[in-house]
Amino acid sequence: MEAVILFPAIDLKNGQCVRLEQGDMARATVFNLDPVAQARAFAAQGFEYLHVVDLDGAFAGKPVNALAVEAMLKAITMPVQLGGGIRDLATVEAWLAKGIARVIIGTAAVRDPALVKAAAKKYPGRVAVGLDARDGKVAVEGWAETSQVTALEIAQRFEDAGVAAIIFTDIARDGLLKGLNLDATIALAESISIPVIASGGFASIEDVKALLTPRAKKLAGAIAGRALYDGRLDPAAARHDAVGDVRLSSGVPAIRDADTAAHHALRVRKVADPFRASADL
Repeated sequence: MEAVILFPAIDLKNGQCVRLEQGDMARATVFNLDPVAQARAFAAQGFEYLHVVDLDGAFAGKPVNALAVEAMLKAITMPVQLGGGIRDLATVEAWLAKGIARVIIGTAAVRDPALVKAAAKKYPGRVAVGLDARDGKVAVEGWAETSQVTALEIAQRFEDAGVAAIIFTDIARDGLLKGLNLDATIALAESISIPVIASGGFASIEDVKALLTPRAKKLAGAIAGRALYDGRLDPAAARHDAVGDVRLSSGVPAIRDADTAAHHALRVRKVADPFRASADL
């Protein structure tokens, strides 16, 4: 059985670890007051790649929880991918220089696709695009506004641009433990060559089983949030469950060189390495 990668998520609001329901900042549950402690907890559970979102930054259009992110970078060795408030090349470069393994560009991917292409060209394998859909249309500005374009239309803009991955989130399911929207995510993955990571609604081991089925073979992994925080998904059980090979990581201690990471870190079916630029797949 082939492997699937689980990415634990830390969403930051006012310097705390929270989970939103359907992207609504007014419906936030605080799960940990200390992001560093949470990051260390995920590392202790066997994860070696961390997904972080600066929620306040997504709304503000610039980094807001930078101190919390920097503290996590100093405390853990696992590679971190970061989204939220990354709207220009200077911010991309600043985060990569501080040790972020990969940046995620969301709103700017809709409004300034040239930025994504320039960043992906300059930093191959280190730029991902976050596409968050509501009723089939991509939402922007921290999900506060909905555009008139679909996730597929946006994703197709970046074919052959060197984008490392598309992170596709179903906003209607996010934070509600309803299960991943695999139909929409798989349809997107089958329509583009860029690796796609599923997000929004991850609920239980049943999602892990679904990710291991042949129909999901093109997916590069999935992001888990609330299910990990409230104990519905046990990482050890997911990793060792008889349903298949669920990898939390490949054992790479840290990312210090993009090429090294691209070759070794977090392999998924050998053709969807989260660190590799799509052009290398």
